[in-house]
Amino acid sequence: MKTWRYQFSIRSKAEFSGNTAFSSFIAGNVYVRTSIFRNQPDITTIPAKGYYSCQNWSMLKRLYGCATLVYVKFFRCIGCKSSYSPERIRSCPVMRCPKCNSALDAEYDYKSIQRTIRKDEFMRECPGHWKYWAFMPVSDISMIVAMGEGGTPLVDLTRLMPQAKKFLVKYEAANPTGSFKDRGSSLEITKAVTWGRKRVVIASTGNMGSSVAAFAAFAKLRCKIILPDFVNKAKIAQMKAYGAEIELTSGDYADAMKIAENQVRSDPESFLAGDYPWRCEGTKTVGFEIADQMYWRVPDAVIAPIGNGTLIWSVWKAFRELMITGITDALPLMIGVQAEKCDPVVRAWEERTDTIVPIENPRTVASAIACGTPIDGLLALKAIRESGGVCIRVTDGEILRARDELGSNGVFVEPSGAVSFAGARKTGDLLDRKTVVCIATGHGLKDMYGIE
Repeated sequence: MKTWRYQFSIRSKAEFSGNTAFSSFIAGNVYVRTSIFRNQPDITTIPAKGYYSCQNWSMLKRLYGCATLVYVKFFRCIGCKSSYSPERIRSCPVMRCPKCNSALDAEYDYKSIQRTIRKDEFMRECPGHWKYWAFMPVSDISMIVAMGEGGTPLVDLTRLMPQAKKFLVKYEAANPTGSFKDRGSSLEITKAVTWGRKRVVIASTGNMGSSVAAFAAFAKLRCKIILPDFVNKAKIAQMKAYGAEIELTSGDYADAMKIAENQVRSDPESFLAGDYPWRCEGTKTVGFEIADQMYWRVPDAVIAPIGNGTLIWSVWKAFRELMITGITDALPLMIGVQAEKCDPVVRAWEERTDTIVPIENPRTVASAIACGTPIDGLLALKAIRESGGVCIRVTDGEILRARDELGSNGVFVEPSGAVSFAGARKTGDLLDRKTVVCIATGHGLKDMYGIE
């Protein structure tokens, strides 16, 4: 086995923490593990000179071929089915279909991914967000903006659902800003930095704004967040703590999104963050980690809340990609859950239609998923239908009871983070004798509604 030594500086210790697909940080040296990639040396040891500079990444480019790592072939419109090259989509200020304004989905060259990954070594590496970089549209891993996201716990709470064979809670509140949104934000801000953008603009109902504000601050980018006026004050305070500029609108999330999109169209130095393709691709790592933490066994069912629909589609896509590349050999049922007062995807599923009728001015205790016009609603429907799953609505009362029950068992989540568990309580015998993963999306300190 050979060892190569290079002098270079790393952007931050956190950038490597837990990301053992590239490296681990030990006693002032960065050990870049390359054994999971074909035709690469086993271990490269580089003395690290500092935490915050990033000056010489040519070595990593030579090792990984960073300039050609992207395996995205094209983006396909979920509506009109048109396809676009990555270069064409990059030129669009708003990453939606130029023809019909529908959501776009990235399609990969999976044979190239299979050739890149050494399957056995890959499967043995510790779970962590950037372990799965080959399944993300990353062109230069030296530009990655990471804060230790991913690697969140999979908590066994079978005692709450004894009819299930196993009931596990994926506790996404353990991410740096307290929600699963950090996974998508890491990739989005990586894109903004790679493209040389100076400012990030985003519309949010709370958690996504806090997450983007943190990652933008870490990358030294300016950040502006457009918010509906119902967003929880604690979440606004978190955004301000990261130095973000806040603009409130009296409308709903859809109105905030239009404002953000128009601002980016008029400013070529801005990057539009939000529920667009990059966020979906980053959020896939929730699904990758679930399989990874279960020793590459696929659960029988995965339960996820639906706001814009990005999470449930991303998790489903992750499981599909694992099967396509031969890492796993099964797919889970996908169960989507929405709040009764904001349930456009549930209505479309019940009516067996591909038309999602917007909910005007939605208000629910699960404010983080109060998205009356879900950008990825059709993709959420696609995930549920393709998997043979179901879509469930829950009341505000059921959400709060679920939040309290999880809390009394050691898992503290905000109301939106308890939506999936509230849905699990309404599945009848669907989960009997099944291994189930329930995604708890956000920390309880973000929204303590009803707790005195």
